[in-house]
Amino acid sequence: MGIKTYKPVTPGMRQWISLDRSDITRSAPEKSLTVGRAERAGRDWNGRISVRHKGGGHRRRYRISDGGRDKAGVGG
Repeated sequence: MGIKTYKPVTPGMRQWISLDRSDITRSAPEKSLTVGRAERAGRDWNGRISVRHKGGGHRRRYRISDGGRDKAGVGG
């Protein structure tokens, strides 16, 4: 793990450092372990938005994790 330094855009960022975890983590989850999520907020039975201020937003995905519950000898 390296140390990440930042440009001093403000006086408080002049001493700001953090750990760089890019070598031990991934930037995105494993694609085979995710599933799509449908947007339902404010929609009627046709799927059209019928309530104001509920649209837009970024497309989201659910992460599937069994937590080791279906493996032999693991309780849960």
